[in-house]
Amino acid sequence: MEEGLLEREEERTVRGWYCDFTAEARRLGYLAGPMVGVTLSQYLVQVTSSMMVGHLGELALSSSAIATSLSGVTGFSVLQGMASGLDTLCGQAYGAKQYKKLGIHTYRAILSLVLVCLPISLIWVSMGKLLSLIGQDPLISQEAGIYAVWMIPGLFAFAIAQPLMKFLQCQSLILPMLLSSFVTLCVHIPLCWVMVFKTGLANVGAALSISISYLINVLILALYIKYSDSCNATRSPLSMEALRGINEFLRLAIPSAVMICLEWWSFELLVLLSGLLPNPKLETSVLSICLTSISLLCTITYGLGCAASTRVSNELGAGNPEQAHLAVRVATSITITEAVLVSLTLFSLRRLVGHAYSDEKEVVDYVREMTPLVSISVISDGCLGVLSGIARGCGWQYLGAYVNLGAFYLVGIPIAVLLGFFLQYGGKGLWIGILSGAVIQSLLLGIITTFTNWQQQAMVARERAFEERLPLQSVLN
Repeated sequence: MEEGLLEREEERTVRGWYCDFTAEARRLGYLAGPMVGVTLSQYLVQVTSSMMVGHLGELALSSSAIATSLSGVTGFSVLQGMASGLDTLCGQAYGAKQYKKLGIHTYRAILSLVLVCLPISLIWVSMGKLLSLIGQDPLISQEAGIYAVWMIPGLFAFAIAQPLMKFLQCQSLILPMLLSSFVTLCVHIPLCWVMVFKTGLANVGAALSISISYLINVLILALYIKYSDSCNATRSPLSMEALRGINEFLRLAIPSAVMICLEWWSFELLVLLSGLLPNPKLETSVLSICLTSISLLCTITYGLGCAASTRVSNELGAGNPEQAHLAVRVATSITITEAVLVSLTLFSLRRLVGHAYSDEKEVVDYVREMTPLVSISVISDGCLGVLSGIARGCGWQYLGAYVNLGAFYLVGIPIAVLLGFFLQYGGKGLWIGILSGAVIQSLLLGIITTFTNWQQQAMVARERAFEERLPLQSVLN
């Protein structure tokens, strides 16, 4: 009799856990699916421009490639990183039902990012001269400088769009973001074609089309936020409170930017180092192909990371530590499963991947040799994406910055230099080094997440949302 009762109780427990797991998986899927589309649409805006510029000749392609790379390193990565501070502030405020604070935090972010754009713009205006000073070809430097100048309006638009998107993301309003990004991409493709090929602007037209497309995205997002009933509770007028509290935003935004930029810059450094290897054209081409492929595949992981960040920050802000912990377990499980499946698929297609980028046998064969390493990177980057999202949701950006610094710059890049140059493994050695850094980063963030006291995190989140110290018992009620 007692055994039967125990079995039924155990069955109910298992059934309850399964229901909770599937319910949380549905919530994450609702957020992650559209976020993949948002990320992919935004990524394709610059890719489309690069593809069209590629038909103008070698000079236009090389100059636009350099300008795009440097603008990402010096500008877009910084702004995206800083805006990620809102993952914590807006996400936890929304969970705590401090709705008006979402608007205030968003104004602070926009003002801060626009101010940061001013020194970045000066760097972009001087990009042509800077490239010449470091020994780049004068013609390529001049064209790259012109391309960067015409992307400056897009820089300011990006600085406004990122906080607006975080404002919507933290409220789980993902579909408007998807619609805005998709419409922007659909407008950008014909706009870029006309400006590149029909107006005589050539590569300047490609850069200007990016700026116009980003401005269109901002306009759509702003109109939705202003007139949608979904944002009635979270809209707030611009006030002096937003100006006075910029320091609060910067305390999270700066380490968040460091966290993201250190990782972004390490991969850009990988491409630069490949240019110093024997046969640099082959090495750079293949590593660029591998990075493009993994960036495309990681849009799925980034979507899951954003979903995890939103769910964790909302639940912590609401004072639900157990639900936040469940969101962490579900997001991690889904991400690992997805990453393994994508990795196996990529490995099985290793003989075909190179043909998508080149018809040269040497390039195709080298890509096939690199694909197993890229497949492993898909798994490590998948884990990294969701763990970084959890870190942003909890407000651990400063920890993430230290972890990234140690993993990539104290371990990953030295190993890459050792294997690539001293042991002469070439591009494979460089990739193994960066992969080592990513694995260590994932392990460290995984350890931090595993041993987290979620009740304490909920208390910290509530203190942040209410800007006052609350007793633990009131936090958990």
